[in-house]
Amino acid sequence: MKRHGILNSHISKVLSDLGHTDIIVISDIGLPVPDGVPKIDLALKPGTPGFREVVELVAEDMVIEKIILAKEIRDENPEVMQFMTEKFGNDTVDASISHEQFKALTRDAKAVIRTGEATPYANCILQAGVHFG
Repeated sequence: MKRHGILNSHISKVLSDLGHTDIIVISDIGLPVPDGVPKIDLALKPGTPGFREVVELVAEDMVIEKIILAKEIRDENPEVMQFMTEKFGNDTVDASISHEQFKALTRDAKAVIRTGEATPYANCILQAGVHFG
């Protein structure tokens, strides 16, 4: 039995299998999941688990080189935008594409992790980096 890190076996497996530049998505309850992309559904009820909690736990286990957000998050969910930039820095977080472009990128994801988050545009694409050492 695993002692540390993410205990969810599906998430743990996806993170272990990621290569450099592979992407995963952490989503709110409303983001559509493209056909053929595995969905790991953690949603229990609206708000549980929350987007921030899941992002923080995944970030502990994943080397992240880039994070993509939809630009609509700036106006529609400034609290989550602030959380992401404070946690990861402006050099890592890119919020320059539309929500429609964001959804198109999710087709290439290795998995979508669906949270119970019920606030607008609380979705991110995490691009894997490389850990040497």
